[in-house]
Amino acid sequence: ELPPSHFPAGRAAAVAVGYLRYLRGGPGRGLELRALRRARRQDIDDVGHKYCLELELEDVLDKGRTVSCTAEVLYHLGSKSTAPDVQVTVQGELRSTEEADKEFYNRIRSLEKELVAENIPDSHGNVPPELEPIHLLAWAASGYVTWQNSTENTKFHLAQVKHVKQVKRSDEDLQFDYVLLLHEMVSQEVIPWELSVLWHPQRGARVSRERRQPGHA
Repeated sequence: ELPPSHFPAGRAAAVAVGYLRYLRGGPGRGLELRALRRARRQDIDDVGHKYCLELELEDVLDKGRTVSCTAEVLYHLGSKSTAPDVQVTVQGELRSTEEADKEFYNRIRSLEKELVAENIPDSHGNVPPELEPIHLLAWAASGYVTWQNSTENTKFHLAQVKHVKQVKRSDEDLQFDYVLLLHEMVSQEVIPWELSVLWHPQRGARVSRERRQPGHA
């Protein structure tokens, strides 16, 4: 058993939440950790360290409601390039985003010119309401980066959408090319990350391309 305040347990929780945020988040839902309830670590010989976690999550758009989930995060020994294996089970229902998703999709599809924006949130921490779904989609996509690039000694956090540009497509998907600033809490580095994100109400968010740029402290 580990105390919930234990740093490696908190880092494993960030990976689990990032993974779930990528799978279940989007322009109408932003999942964040409300509390880490329980954690234990298992050392598996010649494989790696497995963290078993009990988490409480909330949707930033629906602060009153929380859901519980259990997660297992397995970090592979000695491998910097292998993403941790993550399994998450959510207990309880997440609020439906069907209406909000449809509205966002239709709004973006009806734009005369492709959407372009930068610095979300701004230097005062404000996100304009019309850009909130774009910010939440970036947050879901940053969950993918967190899951794919975390080690036992890192903890990524989305600091800002530096730039986002919508890309016109001939199919049904919406595509946004982002430059995100990710704060790595252990080294205190701020790392620009390029991402192409596809999104559709039925299929959710998919990161089709990601590339880390040189960081700056």
